[in-house]
This record gives sequence, C-alpha cells and structure tokens, in this order.
Amino acid sequence: MRNIVLIGFMGTGKTTIAIELSHRLGMKYVSIDDLIEKRENRTINEIFTKSGEEYFRNIESAVIRDVACMDNLVIDTGGGAVLRDENVAYMKSSGVVICLTAGEDVIMERTKKYKHRPLLNVEDPKRKIRDLFAKRSPYYAKADYTIDTGELTVRQVIDKIVGIAESKLKQKERPPDES
Repeated sequence: MRNIVLIGFMGTGKTTIAIELSHRLGMKYVSIDDLIEKRENRTINEIFTKSGEEYFRNIESAVIRDVACMDNLVIDTGGGAVLRDENVAYMKSSGVVICLTAGEDVIMERTKKYKHRPLLNVEDPKRKIRDLFAKRSPYYAKADYTIDTGELTVRQVIDKIVGIAESKLKQKERPPDES
C-alpha cells in the first residue's frame, strides 16, 4: 500500500490520528491544509475570507493531485476535500482511503474552541455542522473504510487503521486465485 489517506468531517480526529499513525508506521505525515497554506503563504481562514471557497477548493485539488503521486505517506485531508470527484479519484489511486467520523455532539465539542475553522464562524455552528455533514455524508461514504472515533481513544483508532493497512498488504501478497 502506498499511502493512507484520512478523510472526514472537521473534528473527527484526522490530524491527531494522522500524526500519531505516521510515527507508529514510520511513514511521513502530510497535511493538505498545511501544504495549501505554504503554497499560498497565508492561512486557510485568509484564503476563504479574501479569495473565497471556490479558489480554496481549486488550490486544494492541485495539492491533492501532487501528493497523490508520492509514496509512504499518511495524508490528512481537509473536511471538504471529498467534494470534488477528482480529489476522491486521486486519493483512491494513491492508497487506502479511511473516513473518520463522529456524532454531531462530539464534533461540536471538539471544534467549539477553535476559531480557525472558517465554515463554523457562523451564528449557529451546531446547525452548520448538521447541514454540512448531511451534504458531505454521501461523499464520505466513498471511502474504502469508515471508523467512528466518537467513543474510541486515539490508540484504538490507530490500532484499527493498522489492522486495515496490514490486511491490505496481505491481500496484495497473495498469489492470484487459479480456479
């Protein structure tokens, strides 16, 4: 398996899990959002505010395309990276795609203290979470695997992902069935 790509809604633990997972597996950690900020020389919030979401999504797609050509990465994507089919295709061609999910209350609790999330800087963030999650759920369903992080520790989530990775490697090592 070339890469492990984590997708999912904000607050599901993608960054925390990706960093820890990369250490455990000896793979390089890559954050799509960090690469976007470096490329643009400004924060995600500034990009959204000054250039708009469409501009941001265009840059995001270009970065995902570039990263999909690399190997041995644990890739942490932004919550909306799945909104474009081309991004999902690049992610799937790059390795195994795992969606991290959690319930609305868990997401609200995990994200309420962060002001760097431009899509939640609204009057009713809980409603925004509900609306965005409903819109994005069909896209998240395109993942190869889904793990609910709401009731699990970081270590438990990582153990599940390692199990998935090991199972994918074993599948590739098996000789073709000669029946």
